[in-house]
Amino acid sequence: MSDTPLVFLLVGEPSGDVLGARLMAALREATGGRVRFAGVGGERMMAEGLESLFPMSDLALFGLAELLPKLPNLLRRLNQTTKSVLSLRPDVVVTIDAPDFCFRIGKRLRKAGSGVPLIHYVAPTVWAWRPKRARKVAAFLDHLLALLPFEPPYFEKEGLPCTFVGHPVVEGGADKGDGARFRAKHGIGPDEPLLTILPGSRRSEVTTLLPDFGATLRLLVDGHPGLRVVVPTVPQVAGLVRDAVKTWPVPVILIEGDQDKYDAFAASTAALAASGTVALELALARLPAVIAYRIHPLTYRLYRRLITVKYVNLVNIMLDRPLVPELLQADCTPEKLASAVGRLLSDPAARQVQIEGVEEVSRWLGQGDVPPSHRAAAVVLDVMKARHRL
Repeated sequence: MSDTPLVFLLVGEPSGDVLGARLMAALREATGGRVRFAGVGGERMMAEGLESLFPMSDLALFGLAELLPKLPNLLRRLNQTTKSVLSLRPDVVVTIDAPDFCFRIGKRLRKAGSGVPLIHYVAPTVWAWRPKRARKVAAFLDHLLALLPFEPPYFEKEGLPCTFVGHPVVEGGADKGDGARFRAKHGIGPDEPLLTILPGSRRSEVTTLLPDFGATLRLLVDGHPGLRVVVPTVPQVAGLVRDAVKTWPVPVILIEGDQDKYDAFAASTAALAASGTVALELALARLPAVIAYRIHPLTYRLYRRLITVKYVNLVNIMLDRPLVPELLQADCTPEKLASAVGRLLSDPAARQVQIEGVEEVSRWLGQGDVPPSHRAAAVVLDVMKARHRL
């Protein structure tokens, strides 16, 4: 074995690329640079020095709807990745999220007789659906890194060591926005109400929710003089969003980029958001919010039979109570949205209840402690040491 250990990283989607890049930086810091990397990653990981075995985009579409046309190439990539690990004989393999692809690699390595330690970063959501997955992954993984504090027991009872390392959202900067800068830049007075609206990052979300959000504003505008709206968006749906907000009855500021988004959070009075990870960003920013979502009724009925949790928002799931209003499916109407958002805009006490309630959630996510990437790096190094590889 080389004096400099080799870590093989496998990532299949942009969110995992962020985790992978931060993990690489943390491992390099923890070892004083005495570490090498190989595997598959995206632009962020390549910026940290990874020479990706092939483009991460080849794996990003590993989903049911696009599986068949991509299957031949995906099978080639499965074979190529497995052969690479067996040839390189790394000191540890760390797979990150993208379980459809990553778990297949893990199973293939075990079938081939490889004894390399296998660590997976981002625990499957067995607490929400398909609980039997815990036993299945315990059969081939050596360690699991969990983002949420209540996840480890689900896997530990199956004999799989699992460490809560914290959620990567705490390293994103959602709690470090400059509200005064944002208001000054856009000419918004200190007492003028500002509502952040987040319609999602997928075309299906945007096209479904934006009409309702526009209708919600039409119901709010008379009761909230001077109301301004900011809509953070992402490049893939920016055109759709820009066209939709042209007809809204209040001035709209359209922004892209994380820093402007976090500044908008810090400047805002309240938020109306599609369900997703952004709900955690809002919690970290201490911005009171209403969560909305609607999908096709048939799809919803299917998922409801499979999902075992009472809420969709991780804040509410972690607290086991509806701190943040969730208006889903038939409840996702302009009238109900306007009522819930209007209360946050006009009632400081209602805002304060949310602000105080998310304090505990923020601590659970790892805010204010050792960064999650550093915790994850420590576990990776410990696993290698336990196998006498360092």
